[in-house]
This record gives sequence, structure tokens and C-alpha cells, in this order.
Amino acid sequence: MVVLTKGELEQIALPAVQRASPPPPAAVPEVDLAAGDAAAARAVAKACEDHGFFKVTGHGVPQHLLARLEAAAAAFFALPQREKDRAAGCPFGYASKRIGANGDLGWVEYLLLAVTAAGAAAAPVSACEGAEPPCFRAVLDEYVAAVRRMTCTVLQLMAQGLGLDDRDVFSRLVLDRDSDSMLRVNHYPPRPQPAAAAETRRLTGFGEHTDPQIISVLRSNDASGLEITLRDGTWVSVPSDTESFFVNVGDALQVLTNGRFRSVRHRVMVSSARPRVSVIFFGGPPPRERLAPLPGLVDREGGRRRYREFTWREYKNSAYRTKLADNRLCSFETMATS
Repeated sequence: MVVLTKGELEQIALPAVQRASPPPPAAVPEVDLAAGDAAAARAVAKACEDHGFFKVTGHGVPQHLLARLEAAAAAFFALPQREKDRAAGCPFGYASKRIGANGDLGWVEYLLLAVTAAGAAAAPVSACEGAEPPCFRAVLDEYVAAVRRMTCTVLQLMAQGLGLDDRDVFSRLVLDRDSDSMLRVNHYPPRPQPAAAAETRRLTGFGEHTDPQIISVLRSNDASGLEITLRDGTWVSVPSDTESFFVNVGDALQVLTNGRFRSVRHRVMVSSARPRVSVIFFGGPPPRERLAPLPGLVDREGGRRRYREFTWREYKNSAYRTKLADNRLCSFETMATS
């Protein structure tokens, strides 16, 4: 993986520094997609209820594809800064340090790409073609197609685990031709050398937040840094695993399940001398899709609806006007969610 030079690091404004030691490692729930539908569906539902987060094995995405993706991402982020800046755009394209438009900063540079109905990563700007290594676009296309198939399998297992008759109630939103899905490739440079040998520096790579979409599926290299909160608010670290994927429940899925599945608050902290690269597929519904708790799940709670109906466009616009750490669902609640 690429390591930025000292001069390049000095050009990046430091985000908030935490000097505490990393939190204890999490006992991450694991779901083997090869274990059979019934067993996997039970495991998925329990993980979504207990943590909003789990690890997927037996996913069928070839390891050689993951290795090619990691190498291509490393090659892109190793380009001279002026070349990467040619891929800049708004909202899609290359960016560094600034996360959103509301003042959040992170020790990160990234590519944010829209995903087409065919599953390919759409070009953010025309200049991006000249800046990217030639193989990057092809491997991104192949990766998106494979991961979206796996994501839909997971969404079908979620529906099955909830006891819903319609197993495609979540997956069809991600497969819709107008689905608002995205791919994000994050590169977290190594932490700067501390001023004192005994000093522990933990930089905020990506601040704490929940994901607004239905589902997020993450794969990273072997550098650590991802942390999640448990239901009691305790932060725990997630051990890296290059052969597995990690799944986050998103805000939209929390609404659709009437709060039975809860979106997970997570962050990335940088304390390693090695760079971290992660790739996240965000499965979102179409902009005009009306989101509300599913009637079958509302009936199980005596008709109590925890969220009002709204469109994905409405929620996304509201979420992107807030800071990362804000509780973005609170203004869409009809009653307290505990």
C-alpha cells in the first residue's frame, strides 16, 4: 500500500486527535452464507437486532478479485496529487480531508462513485478517465456487480429472518433501475509520527456516524481502525479480516423494520503506521421511494409506528445537511425509539 511522504502529510490538516488507547476488540457476529438459508437467516436477524453489524463469510466473491481491487486502489492513491485532483467532483469523485459540506474533517482521502442500474461504478467527472490507472475502472465494475449480488442475498436473508412472506421486499429496492446506490473507496494514510515516543496519537479518520442507506457492505485491507458502538454505547474495535465482508444496518432499514433492526454507529480511528484502504458498497432505494415501517412488522407491535412516511430523497437531503455525529432519524420519529 502507498505511504504518503512527510511533505504530503504536512499538507493535510489534522482532524481531532484522541490520545486514549484503542477500545477492546469486538466479538463480531459471523454469518456463513454457505450454511443454508434457514440457519443464515436466523443468524442475520439476530445480528441485526443485537448489533446492527455482522461479518459475512462464504460469500462467493473471488479472492483474486479482492486482491486486484486492493492493488488498483493502491495504485490510484499513489498517483501524484495533481492527477488525483483531476478526478475531483461534487458530490461524486475524488476528495480528501473534508467529509460532506458541514465542517467534518477526517484523516482520509477517497473516491465516491455512483452506481448504475447495471451495477457499474459511474464516472464522477470526465477527467477521471485520464487520472485513473487503466485497470481501475474495469475492476470496480466487476467488484460492484459481485458485491451487489451478495448484498441482495443478505437482504433476502434479512426478510426471511423477520418472517416476511416477501423475501425480496428489501433487495428489490437495491436492484431497482433507479436505485440510489454508491461505492466509496477510502484511503487512510499512516498516522504522523508522534512528537514524543511515549505519546499515543489516534486521529479521527472518519467520524462517528450511522449510514443513511438500507445497507452498507464493507471490505478492507489488513490494517485495523474500524470501531462500532454496542447497544450500551460502549465503543469496541473490529479486527480486520481480508477474506470477509462486514455489513452495517442503515437508517432506512431501521425505518422499514420499525426499529427492530437498528443502524450501527461506527467510526474509523487511525493509529497505525500502515495505511488502511476500505471499499464500501451502499445499497440505497430510489429517490422517490416512500419509506415507512412495513405493515406486517407494525402489526406485531400492536399497530405502533415508530417512524412517519417519507421519501428517500427527503431523508437523504435532510441527512446531508447535518453533521456526521447527529441523530438524523429523530425528526422522522412518531414516538420515542428505545
